[in-house]
Amino acid sequence: QVQLMESGGGLVQPGGSLRLSCAASGSIGSINAMAWYRQAPGKERDLVAAITSGGSTNYADSVKGRFTISRDNAKNTVSLQMNSLKPEDTAIYYCNADISFINSLGLHRGDFWGQGTQVTVSS
Repeated sequence: QVQLMESGGGLVQPGGSLRLSCAASGSIGSINAMAWYRQAPGKERDLVAAITSGGSTNYADSVKGRFTISRDNAKNTVSLQMNSLKPEDTAIYYCNADISFINSLGLHRGDFWGQGTQVTVSS
């Protein structure tokens, strides 16, 4: 069984910073792309940033220059450094990963999600 566990959310004032982390655990063969999504109340879940296994990244236009995604392939972790936070960044942030995993039937590939962590930007 594969699990993603996020940490690092919280309340921060506008202009502040937060760092989110996500760790994958379980019978992991390899991790392909990893990403962060967010969902604000009443809105759809949107991609914030993604990173390939080789380190190529892409960002939503709204966070370019403020957020940085990174990963540690040895530790099966992905992080999101968020700077210059704005009230409109308030949302639940979800970790996502495309993972090849192993079970009794062999090697499989699936799309996994964390449980989400709340980020609130408010004065």
